[in-house]
Amino acid sequence: MPTDRLPVGLLALTAVSGIIDAVSFLALGHIFTANMTGNVVFLAFAAAGTPGISVVGCITSLAAFVSGAVVGGYFGRGIAGPTGYRWLRVSATCEAALLFAAAIAVIALDGDATALLDRQYAVIVLLAVAMGLRNATVRQLAVSGLTTTTVVTTTLTGLVADLALADSSNSHSLRRAASIAALFVGAAMGVLLLRLGLAVPLIVAAVSVLAATAYAAPPWTLSRGEKR
Repeated sequence: MPTDRLPVGLLALTAVSGIIDAVSFLALGHIFTANMTGNVVFLAFAAAGTPGISVVGCITSLAAFVSGAVVGGYFGRGIAGPTGYRWLRVSATCEAALLFAAAIAVIALDGDATALLDRQYAVIVLLAVAMGLRNATVRQLAVSGLTTTTVVTTTLTGLVADLALADSSNSHSLRRAASIAALFVGAAMGVLLLRLGLAVPLIVAAVSVLAATAYAAPPWTLSRGEKR
Protein backbone atom coordinates (compact mmCIF):
# COMPACT_ATOMS: atom_id res chain seq x y z
CA MET A 1 0.00 0.00 0.00
CA PRO A 2 1.41 3.45 -0.85
CA THR A 3 2.83 5.10 2.25
CA ASP A 4 0.91 8.31 1.67
CA ARG A 5 -2.55 6.75 1.85
CA LEU A 6 -3.06 7.13 5.59
CA PRO A 7 -2.07 10.83 5.72
CA VAL A 8 -4.37 11.56 2.77
CA GLY A 9 -7.22 9.76 4.51
CA LEU A 10 -6.63 11.75 7.70
CA LEU A 11 -6.65 14.99 5.73
CA ALA A 12 -10.04 14.02 4.32
CA LEU A 13 -11.27 13.36 7.87
CA THR A 14 -9.99 16.80 8.86
CA ALA A 15 -12.18 18.31 6.15
CA VAL A 16 -15.11 16.35 7.58
CA SER A 17 -14.42 17.96 10.96
CA GLY A 18 -14.83 21.35 9.30
CA ILE A 19 -18.19 20.28 7.92
CA ILE A 20 -19.35 19.01 11.32
CA ASP A 21 -18.35 22.17 13.19
CA ALA A 22 -20.00 24.34 10.54
CA VAL A 23 -23.22 22.41 11.12
CA SER A 24 -23.00 22.48 14.91
CA PHE A 25 -22.06 26.15 15.20
CA LEU A 26 -24.42 27.54 12.59
CA ALA A 27 -27.41 25.24 13.08
CA LEU A 28 -27.24 23.76 16.58
CA GLY A 29 -27.01 26.76 18.85
CA HIS A 30 -23.53 28.19 18.33
CA ILE A 31 -21.61 25.34 19.92
CA PHE A 32 -18.95 22.98 18.59
CA THR A 33 -19.05 19.20 18.41
CA ALA A 34 -15.52 18.66 17.07
CA ASN A 35 -13.54 21.60 18.48
CA MET A 36 -13.83 21.30 22.27
CA THR A 37 -11.53 24.29 22.83
CA GLY A 38 -14.33 26.53 21.58
CA ASN A 39 -16.84 25.03 24.01
CA VAL A 40 -14.53 25.52 27.00
CA VAL A 41 -14.02 29.15 26.02
CA PHE A 42 -17.76 29.66 25.54
CA LEU A 43 -18.42 28.27 29.02
CA ALA A 44 -15.87 30.69 30.43
CA PHE A 45 -17.63 33.55 28.66
CA ALA A 46 -20.97 32.41 30.10
CA ALA A 47 -19.48 32.13 33.60
CA ALA A 48 -18.30 35.73 33.28
CA GLY A 49 -21.82 36.85 32.46
CA THR A 50 -21.81 36.97 28.65
CA PRO A 51 -25.39 36.50 27.38
CA GLY A 52 -26.53 34.41 24.44
CA ILE A 53 -24.33 31.37 25.06
CA SER A 54 -25.86 27.90 25.26
CA VAL A 55 -24.33 26.56 28.45
CA VAL A 56 -26.37 23.36 28.25
CA GLY A 57 -25.34 22.85 24.64
CA CYS A 58 -21.64 23.30 25.41
CA ILE A 59 -21.76 20.98 28.41
CA THR A 60 -23.73 18.38 26.44
CA SER A 61 -21.20 18.47 23.62
CA LEU A 62 -18.23 18.24 26.00
CA ALA A 63 -19.71 15.31 27.90
CA ALA A 64 -20.60 13.43 24.70
CA PHE A 65 -17.17 14.08 23.19
CA VAL A 66 -15.43 12.76 26.30
CA SER A 67 -17.65 9.68 26.25
CA GLY A 68 -16.71 8.98 22.64
CA ALA A 69 -13.02 9.47 23.42
CA VAL A 70 -13.23 7.07 26.38
CA VAL A 71 -14.84 4.40 24.21
CA GLY A 72 -12.26 4.95 21.48
CA GLY A 73 -9.36 4.80 23.90
CA TYR A 74 -10.61 1.71 25.70
CA PHE A 75 -11.62 -0.44 22.76
CA GLY A 76 -9.01 0.90 20.35
CA ARG A 77 -6.13 -0.56 22.30
CA GLY A 78 -7.79 -3.94 22.42
CA ILE A 79 -8.52 -4.46 18.73
CA ALA A 80 -6.17 -2.05 16.98
CA GLY A 81 -3.89 -4.80 15.62
CA PRO A 82 -0.22 -4.31 14.73
CA THR A 83 -0.80 -1.29 12.48
CA GLY A 84 -3.97 0.25 13.92
CA TYR A 85 -5.82 -0.07 10.62
CA ARG A 86 -8.31 -2.60 11.98
CA TRP A 87 -9.51 -0.21 14.68
CA LEU A 88 -9.49 2.69 12.22
CA ARG A 89 -11.99 0.79 10.07
CA VAL A 90 -14.15 -0.13 13.06
CA SER A 91 -14.02 3.41 14.43
CA ALA A 92 -14.82 4.97 11.05
CA THR A 93 -17.79 2.65 10.59
CA CYS A 94 -19.11 3.66 14.01
CA GLU A 95 -18.50 7.33 13.26
CA ALA A 96 -20.34 7.13 9.95
CA ALA A 97 -23.24 5.31 11.63
CA LEU A 98 -23.50 8.09 14.22
CA LEU A 99 -23.45 10.75 11.50
CA PHE A 100 -26.14 8.92 9.53
CA ALA A 101 -28.19 8.65 12.73
CA ALA A 102 -27.85 12.39 13.26
CA ALA A 103 -29.00 13.00 9.68
CA ILE A 104 -32.01 10.73 10.20
CA ALA A 105 -32.87 12.56 13.42
CA VAL A 106 -32.73 15.86 11.56
CA ILE A 107 -34.91 14.54 8.74
CA ALA A 108 -37.44 13.26 11.26
CA LEU A 109 -37.63 16.70 12.79
CA ASP A 110 -37.54 18.59 9.49
CA GLY A 111 -40.31 21.12 9.12
CA ASP A 112 -40.87 21.39 12.87
CA ALA A 113 -38.62 24.21 14.03
CA THR A 114 -39.81 23.92 17.62
CA ALA A 115 -39.07 20.20 17.75
CA LEU A 116 -35.60 20.76 16.35
CA LEU A 117 -34.93 23.46 18.91
CA ASP A 118 -36.12 21.25 21.76
CA ARG A 119 -34.46 18.02 20.61
CA GLN A 120 -31.31 19.27 18.98
CA TYR A 121 -29.34 17.90 21.90
CA ALA A 122 -29.80 14.41 20.51
CA VAL A 123 -28.05 15.54 17.34
CA ILE A 124 -25.33 17.26 19.37
CA VAL A 125 -24.69 14.07 21.33
CA LEU A 126 -24.46 11.91 18.20
CA LEU A 127 -22.02 14.29 16.51
CA ALA A 128 -19.85 14.87 19.58
CA VAL A 129 -19.59 11.15 20.39
CA ALA A 130 -18.51 10.52 16.80
CA MET A 131 -15.82 13.20 17.00
CA GLY A 132 -14.55 11.98 20.38
CA LEU A 133 -14.31 8.44 19.06
CA ARG A 134 -12.36 9.61 16.03
CA ASN A 135 -9.99 11.79 18.05
CA ALA A 136 -9.04 8.87 20.27
CA THR A 137 -8.44 6.74 17.19
CA VAL A 138 -6.28 9.30 15.40
CA ARG A 139 -4.27 9.84 18.55
CA GLN A 140 -3.48 6.13 18.70
CA LEU A 141 -2.40 6.12 15.05
CA ALA A 142 0.14 8.85 15.92
CA VAL A 143 0.86 9.89 12.34
CA SER A 144 3.56 12.59 12.40
CA GLY A 145 2.18 16.00 11.53
CA LEU A 146 -1.42 14.72 11.72
CA THR A 147 -2.03 13.84 15.35
CA THR A 148 -5.43 15.54 15.36
CA THR A 149 -8.16 16.02 12.78
CA THR A 150 -10.37 18.52 14.61
CA VAL A 151 -8.22 21.50 15.64
CA VAL A 152 -5.27 23.26 14.07
CA THR A 153 -3.75 25.32 16.90
CA THR A 154 -0.92 22.86 17.57
CA THR A 155 -0.64 22.15 13.85
CA LEU A 156 -0.26 25.85 13.07
CA THR A 157 2.30 26.27 15.83
CA GLY A 158 4.37 23.39 14.48
CA LEU A 159 4.17 24.77 10.96
CA VAL A 160 5.29 28.25 11.99
CA ALA A 161 8.09 26.78 14.12
CA ASP A 162 9.31 24.80 11.10
CA LEU A 163 9.25 27.95 8.99
CA ALA A 164 11.25 29.81 11.63
CA LEU A 165 13.83 27.03 11.50
CA ALA A 166 13.89 27.10 7.69
CA ASP A 167 12.64 23.52 7.73
CA SER A 168 9.43 24.00 5.75
CA SER A 169 10.38 21.45 3.11
CA ASN A 170 9.96 18.39 5.33
CA SER A 171 6.90 16.16 5.08
CA HIS A 172 5.62 17.19 8.50
CA SER A 173 5.34 20.83 7.42
CA LEU A 174 3.53 19.87 4.23
CA ARG A 175 1.09 17.73 6.19
CA ARG A 176 0.46 20.53 8.68
CA ALA A 177 -0.20 23.06 5.95
CA ALA A 178 -2.51 20.61 4.19
CA SER A 179 -4.36 19.94 7.47
CA ILE A 180 -5.06 23.64 7.99
CA ALA A 181 -6.26 23.95 4.40
CA ALA A 182 -8.44 20.85 4.75
CA LEU A 183 -10.22 22.19 7.84
CA PHE A 184 -10.78 25.53 6.08
CA VAL A 185 -12.19 23.89 2.97
CA GLY A 186 -14.36 21.53 5.01
CA ALA A 187 -15.87 24.36 7.03
CA ALA A 188 -16.62 26.32 3.86
CA MET A 189 -18.22 23.24 2.31
CA GLY A 190 -20.33 22.82 5.45
CA VAL A 191 -21.70 26.33 5.08
CA LEU A 192 -22.58 25.74 1.43
CA LEU A 193 -24.14 22.33 2.09
CA LEU A 194 -26.28 23.76 4.89
CA ARG A 195 -28.10 25.79 2.27
CA LEU A 196 -29.49 22.48 0.98
CA GLY A 197 -30.79 21.45 4.38
CA LEU A 198 -29.38 20.40 7.74
CA ALA A 199 -29.30 16.70 6.87
CA VAL A 200 -27.29 17.13 3.66
CA PRO A 201 -23.88 18.02 5.18
CA LEU A 202 -24.28 15.21 7.72
CA ILE A 203 -24.91 12.66 4.99
CA VAL A 204 -21.98 14.00 2.95
CA ALA A 205 -19.79 13.82 6.06
CA ALA A 206 -20.78 10.20 6.77
CA VAL A 207 -20.10 9.08 3.20
CA SER A 208 -16.79 10.96 3.21
CA VAL A 209 -15.68 9.19 6.39
CA LEU A 210 -16.33 5.79 4.84
CA ALA A 211 -14.63 6.74 1.57
CA ALA A 212 -11.58 8.24 3.28
CA THR A 213 -11.15 5.19 5.49
CA ALA A 214 -11.59 2.75 2.63
CA TYR A 215 -8.82 4.58 0.81
CA ALA A 216 -6.50 4.97 3.80
CA ALA A 217 -6.95 1.49 5.29
CA PRO A 218 -8.23 -0.98 2.67
CA PRO A 219 -9.29 -4.45 3.92
CA TRP A 220 -6.17 -6.17 2.60
CA THR A 221 -3.80 -4.02 4.69
CA LEU A 222 -3.59 -6.33 7.68
CA SER A 223 -3.28 -9.50 5.66
CA ARG A 224 -0.20 -8.09 3.96
CA GLY A 225 1.23 -6.84 7.23
CA GLU A 226 1.82 -3.36 5.88
CA LYS A 227 2.62 -0.54 8.24
CA ARG A 228 2.22 3.18 7.88
